[in-house]
Amino acid sequence: MIKKGIILSGGKGTRMSPLTKAVNKQLLPIYDKPLIFYSLSVLMLAKIKDILIIVNKGELKQYKKILPNGKNLGIKIKYIEQNSPKGLPDAFILGEKFIGKDNVSLILGDNFFYGKYLAKKLLDCIKLNKGAKVFLHKVSNPERYGVAKIKKNKITSIREKPKKFVSNLAITGLYFFDNKVIKYSKKLKPSKRKELEITDLLIKYQKKNQLYADYIGKGGTWLDTGSIKDFYKTNNFVSAIENKKSFKIACIEEIALLNKWINRKNILNSIKFYGNCEYSSYLKKLIYK
Repeated sequence: MIKKGIILSGGKGTRMSPLTKAVNKQLLPIYDKPLIFYSLSVLMLAKIKDILIIVNKGELKQYKKILPNGKNLGIKIKYIEQNSPKGLPDAFILGEKFIGKDNVSLILGDNFFYGKYLAKKLLDCIKLNKGAKVFLHKVSNPERYGVAKIKKNKITSIREKPKKFVSNLAITGLYFFDNKVIKYSKKLKPSKRKELEITDLLIKYQKKNQLYADYIGKGGTWLDTGSIKDFYKTNNFVSAIENKKSFKIACIEEIALLNKWINRKNILNSIKFYGNCEYSSYLKKLIYK
């Protein structure tokens, strides 16, 4: 069972410069909410309440302005500052004390997930006791991603940005691991990029026949906001959905309320915290029906 989650929210965001020269990418707005809300909401949909956010050195104050400690959401949020990006598996080395003897989920702070069956899929994934599981998503341009070949529900091979077609199943930025992930991460050697590679970590599980696959589900969406083009594509997607269906994606207070982690008083605190804005108006509708 997975009860802890890590959001990797570091990185320099160089592909989005000059926007990211003053503000971390995960704090930039996707429609009416900071990007970090979307990755946090995924962990909350999985009913994970113990969360570690890894941020760049010197950016902690920015994050704490919008997400102080999680108390008003009925969750626990802790932070660790990362001196410099050293690859995704470094999250498990930095978070060793936080993880303890538990299993853990990792989500990349710049990944966006949406789907009718997403919550159900997440609740299935957190049941993991042994091995690792990754979310896969069909893409039209697999040469841009790490891709996986599968047999039934197990991943049989992984290729990073293949020039020739191998598979159209991209490995997204959402992972679930047993506690061995700490030990495996420590044994990894830096690649030519001088970083620990998530592909190498996943291959360790794949070689032990313990790497499982799941999917966002029919009609689901996964977007990587790593570039300006993809960032605004995500903005447009959220805007279209929210204005058409009159509900908010990644409203973290609403998820906490539905999970019965908070009550009316907490919603009122959030309304006061955010001030007079459209997001607060939506929160009012949750308690004044």
